[in-house]
Amino acid sequence: MTAAIERFDAPLSGAAVVGGALRGMLRARPDEAVLPPRLLQREVMLEAETVAAYADLCGFAPEQGVPITWPHILAFPLQMRLMLGADFPYPAVGLVHLHNRIRQHARLNLGDRLTLTARAGRFLAHDKGQAFTLETTAARAGETVWEGVSVYLRLGRPGRGDPAPVLTGDEADRLIETWAVPADLGRRYARVSGDANPIHTSALGARLFGFRRAIAHGMWTKAQATAALSPPGPLDAAEVEVAFRAPLFLPGQVGLYAGPAGDLRDFEVRDATGARVHLRGRLTLSPEDSVAC
Repeated sequence: MTAAIERFDAPLSGAAVVGGALRGMLRARPDEAVLPPRLLQREVMLEAETVAAYADLCGFAPEQGVPITWPHILAFPLQMRLMLGADFPYPAVGLVHLHNRIRQHARLNLGDRLTLTARAGRFLAHDKGQAFTLETTAARAGETVWEGVSVYLRLGRPGRGDPAPVLTGDEADRLIETWAVPADLGRRYARVSGDANPIHTSALGARLFGFRRAIAHGMWTKAQATAALSPPGPLDAAEVEVAFRAPLFLPGQVGLYAGPAGDLRDFEVRDATGARVHLRGRLTLSPEDSVAC
């Protein structure tokens, strides 16, 4: 039986997010976790001003057009609604974003109207707890032009399901560029993305969750790396997949390492010594796009 589509016009308010998170922490957990069969949907436009603010913070040049990572930002409010719902099996607080894969099928243009649909996907096995997916699609005039899959982890006993995805970075052996990551990055990214998780925006909030300082958003790190490794023009079709590894504390100094340029390119974001991996990824370009690199 297909779930009815629930449509939303606006993101959750800050008060609604806090309230939903608290209710999730206090709610009794079911004996057998089940992912809700909800389908959440919203209509969005790719607006020049908001795209430009995000692109500038994440290192995309205007000539690169709409960043491949931008629809994820537009879909994040739907994902939050799913995880804060009364039928979601885990509290949103404490979930770990492990992995993210984005696949773009056609060029995105300013002014496009997209229909975003988000749902909980499936359980995945992980040795540190129960992993699960949140899946999103973006359609333009009825045709799917973009897909995203995020893998989250609920820490605890080893989980069930197919194995969670693993990425290796064997080919990411050349330093491409270094970034000085400022102390206020979390607050600046929250303003353009709507993701105001206190572990990113506040030193005190980070300490409450066991971090010694605020940490960078993983999706900012992914976007910054993607911008640096993508061709100078807009992407027609591409895929970028990452595994989030060690937290990137703010402020910080990191390096982007990558393998040889081509249709498929492994990359890593490492600390200033090059020893600690914050993010591991793989960028796959269409043959037409890779020629432009």
